[in-house]
Parts: sequence; C-alpha cells; structure tokens
Amino acid sequence: MSTETAPVPARTPAAPGRPGRVGRLPRVLLAIAGGLVVLAAVRAVTGADDLTSNGAVRAAIQAAVPIGLAGLGGLFAERAGVVNIGLEGQLILGTWFGAFASVHWGPWAGVVAAIVGGGLGGLLHALATVTFGVDHIVSGVAITILAGGATRYLSSLTFAEMDGGGVNQSPPGDELPRLSVPGLSALDGLEDRHWFLVSDLTGILRGALTEVSALTVIAVAIVPLAFWLLWRTGFGLRLRSVGENPRAAESLGVAVYRFKYYGVVISGALAGLGGGFLSIVASNIYREGQTNGRGFIGLAAMIFGNWRPGGLAGGALLFGYTDALQLRRGSESVHALLLVVAVLLLAVALWQATRRRYRPAGLGLALAVLSLVWFFATTTVPVPFVQFAPHLTTLVVLALAAQRLRPPAADGVPYQRGGG
Repeated sequence: MSTETAPVPARTPAAPGRPGRVGRLPRVLLAIAGGLVVLAAVRAVTGADDLTSNGAVRAAIQAAVPIGLAGLGGLFAERAGVVNIGLEGQLILGTWFGAFASVHWGPWAGVVAAIVGGGLGGLLHALATVTFGVDHIVSGVAITILAGGATRYLSSLTFAEMDGGGVNQSPPGDELPRLSVPGLSALDGLEDRHWFLVSDLTGILRGALTEVSALTVIAVAIVPLAFWLLWRTGFGLRLRSVGENPRAAESLGVAVYRFKYYGVVISGALAGLGGGFLSIVASNIYREGQTNGRGFIGLAAMIFGNWRPGGLAGGALLFGYTDALQLRRGSESVHALLLVVAVLLLAVALWQATRRRYRPAGLGLALAVLSLVWFFATTTVPVPFVQFAPHLTTLVVLALAAQRLRPPAADGVPYQRGGG
C-alpha cells in the first residue's frame, strides 16, 4: 500500500493591487473623520463657528454641485479620449436653456432643457473633434466663446421683451421643491451650544440633510451611477477602452467614433445640468457670467480626483467649501482656514515622507509653515485674498496631488478610423 499523499495544490497568488483596493474605503473614512476632528478643533480654538455651521455646509454643497457636474462631464469625455475644455461654454448653455424653459414651463422643464442645451454643446464639440479632427483645445475654447455670444443674442430676442428680464438676465422662475430628513429639527439646540465635535456633527448633518433641493439629491445620486456605468457595465468598458487604446478597441469591433460621440455628448449634458442648477436652484434667474469659470474648476476637480467619480466629488466639495466660507463672514472664516490648511499640509508632508517622496513632502512642509506664520502673525485676511482663496486652494491641492495622477492613455490623442 503506497504511503504517498496527494500533492498540496500551490496557493494561488493574490491579484496585484487587491489589498490596496480592499483597504481604500477604511482609509477614506479615516481621512474624513480626521478632517472633521481638525475642523472641530480649529473651530473651538479660533471661535470661527461658521467652519461647521449648517449654513456653511448647505452653501458648500450648493457651490459644489455645478462644479461636480461639470467635472463628471469632463470625466466622460476624457475617458473616451476627448479633452473637453468647452465645459464652461456648455455650462453657459445650460444656464440659459434652463432659465428659458423654467420661466415658460416650470422648473422641471428647465432641468430637461438645461440637459438638452449642454448636450447640444457637447454634440458640437464631438462633431468638431471626432469627425473633423479639430484640435480639442481650440474647439473647446471656440465653443465657450460661441456660447457667450449666442446666449447674449438669444436673450436680446427673448428675455429683453419680458417683464423683469433684459439682455443680461431672465425674469425669475419658480423654484424646485426642497427636501428634509424628518426628525433633525430636534437637533436645533445642539449646534448653538458649541460643544466640541457634537455641535460640529449636528451642524454638518443639518446642512446636508435639511432644505436640500431635489436637484441636489439627483446630482449626488449621479456620482455612484457614473461609477457603476463606467466600471461595471459593458458600455463603460467600451467607452474606457476607446480612451485608453482606440486602435485596439477598433480591432475588437468597438465602434470608436460612436463611443467618442457618446462620451462627449454625455459630457455636455452633465455640464448643462450643472448650468441649469445655477439658474434654477442657486438663483432662480439667469444672469450673464454666472458660471464664473466653474467649468474650468470642474476640470481641476476631475484631475484632482484622478479621473474617478469619487475623488472628483471630493475635489468639488473642497472648492465648494472654500467658496462658501469666503462668501459667509469671509475674513474671519478664511483666517481660521489657514490653521486648518496648515494641519492638513503637515499631514500630507508626513505621508509623503513615509513614502520617500521627499520633494512633495518638502513642498507641503514649507506651505504648512507659511500658513502657520500667516495665521499667528495676523488677525484678518485681506479681502482680495479672501475672494481668491477657493482658486488658491485648488492650485495647492493639484500641485500636491500631481505625483499620483494617471490620465487615460489616449486622452487628447487624434484618432482616424483604420489608421496604422
């Protein structure tokens, strides 16, 4: 009788990158918790109660939504290999079409019209870049200029003849319904007590879950929907393959031109929805120039998020938060924000140093020291800096995040069907 035993099968090696993927959510939650503790501590030390007030949180979300929608638009276009600098123009089209339909047929008709208006801008960009091979940057800039001129002309034909309207603005329209989670009214007294962390959590919950526009809820739901569509469906796989290697996708039977059109038109539609948010929710009126560069900031949020919906949403919230603070008691809140920035930059510098990335670690440390010196040497912040604070925050974050960016491989690369 043989005494040999059956051989033990070799252990299958774990897929590369799997441990990091499993640990990503706990790390994100830990970072959010740490940021909340820092905000609560700075609020308690400086007395800048607006850092975590329900009004500031509500304003931050309202400022973040159009930026996030523009960034999601840029994400779909660039995942299909097309750079969409025309997001600003598609936002402008969304504001005008949304306001026009809202004034005539109600706010929900305005939402649909904003999507259509932005989608038309995306279609024009796709026609120029995909079909005719126009440089992506040139086409995007041209669409932004064209959108500004077209909306001024259309306003002179429509809004200028209406009561309360003019060449630069529309008459006011109706508002969308606002929603609240029941039961949070019982927390009203806790925020005013200024207890460490408890009052801060109360303010954040009230700001995020009470008096929220229905369009805000839709915009938040689009973020996980975009992730599911791009990374969990065959459509998303084909769209991303077009942005990574269109010739390989073509060899596998993917209609490259069609999917580039899909990506860019969806991009314009999302940007148009962001524009509709500005003219229907943020203010129930269209005003010339109300986009104020949010299309370009949406692109910055997309890059900060490394071409992924979750990181993109975080970048939009970051900019929206700083924008909200400079609008509400700007000097006091932005001065307190210097201390928050210093702590976060120190944390980033330490993290980069542990990964032996000494250059970004040194940059983070230098900026942290500069923020600390500025905070302790002054009691207020000049008004021009307060107004520039959101843009400066975006630039600093992008500079520190540049080490880990990985755009789609064929992003912005010209493509011709059947080329070698």
